[in-house]
Amino acid sequence: MDRVRSGPSGPGDEMTTSAAAATLPFEFVVKPVPSCGGPREFRQSMRPHPMVHHELPYEPVFGIYNGRLRALEYGKVSSDDLYWQLRRQVTLVHTGEMATEIAGPHAERLLNRVFTRDVSKVRVGRCSYQIACLPDGGMIMDGVLLRLAADRFWYAQGDGEFPLWLHAHAIGLDVAVRPADVWISQVQGPRALDVLAQVADDGLPEPFRYFDLAEIRIAGQPVVISRTGYTNELGWEFYFGADVDADAIGEKMLQAGRPHGMHPIPGAVTNARRIEAGLLFSGTDFDFSVTPFAAGLGAMVDLQKTGDFIGKAALAKADQRRRSWGLQCAGGVPRQGETLFLSGQGIGRVCSTAWSPFLQCGIAIVRMNDAAHRPGTVLQVETSDGKRHDGTLCELPMYDQAGDIQRGRCTDIPEIPDQPRRPNAR
Repeated sequence: MDRVRSGPSGPGDEMTTSAAAATLPFEFVVKPVPSCGGPREFRQSMRPHPMVHHELPYEPVFGIYNGRLRALEYGKVSSDDLYWQLRRQVTLVHTGEMATEIAGPHAERLLNRVFTRDVSKVRVGRCSYQIACLPDGGMIMDGVLLRLAADRFWYAQGDGEFPLWLHAHAIGLDVAVRPADVWISQVQGPRALDVLAQVADDGLPEPFRYFDLAEIRIAGQPVVISRTGYTNELGWEFYFGADVDADAIGEKMLQAGRPHGMHPIPGAVTNARRIEAGLLFSGTDFDFSVTPFAAGLGAMVDLQKTGDFIGKAALAKADQRRRSWGLQCAGGVPRQGETLFLSGQGIGRVCSTAWSPFLQCGIAIVRMNDAAHRPGTVLQVETSDGKRHDGTLCELPMYDQAGDIQRGRCTDIPEIPDQPRRPNAR
């Protein structure tokens, strides 16, 4: 396996303060150790995806996410080429996401206690985006909830120790909280459902609508699939356990995807696409100090749902104005941190940042100090070349605001610019 780095290299891998990031212009590298020696307890905290061999020919660089390795970039393929692979054909992404199983007679009651939306409205065979808050209303986690049965759920979460939070609030309830012991991969891009139709032993499930889930077989192996993903492209995710033949699944996936040009891509390469789409990254675009309202997720808070949930009282009194928006900058890629200015005064934070090969400009998700600064505001942002350039706040998503792409209602394939440009970076 190639090297592992844990410096400020991709979404979620940034230092916790912009000052720290600015003073560490280097990377930390963890070298591989022989399987027969070395500190085994440490190695077990960095488990590779069972299909990691799909990525090794492209010289991946890995980060650590939920105690698992996930590829951040490939040395042999440019990020721009992989971005267009996602937008125009189909990609295979092996994620570091972790799923927790919540099962038992009181599973729904526990989940309604910790989530801001009514879990009783999630039917069996459906998924739901769910967020959890502290008692003061600050966000601690977001993820996708899958309802496999009336009393059995999986929660696929971002990076963090959320299972401990579930355990802490399960006291007095007849419910089990345990690792689902599954790995999660994504097939994303315009040809994603074509691949599914070929790879599923019994063909494309019917129905298989946006945010549906289904239990199918691939190469004879049991797999759970969901019409979800972290790109806002047409796509689906598949969940498989440790007891299945992962090699058989992976080989059939590659065979089915080959006619459609399927290519593995590292999860961090989807960063530009998810910023364009306004998909937030836990720990980067929000933290414990940010309410769902400030993060632009007010629609995910149901203050009218029956019963109490953690943070409900605080959120009922909270400022409900949004402070998180998109930013576009023709002059370069915005630098992460407190790098937004108006009349020379700091006015906000760049949370996530990337170059958009489609929009041909630097893009970011930002959080403003003053809720009065909204889309259309022209400000100055420090970019990766160390200079300040004009930028404009914009809506999120930055395009396809009706969500037609991921729902399959828009089948247009975007064109690659004739003369793509990238700004000079320091």
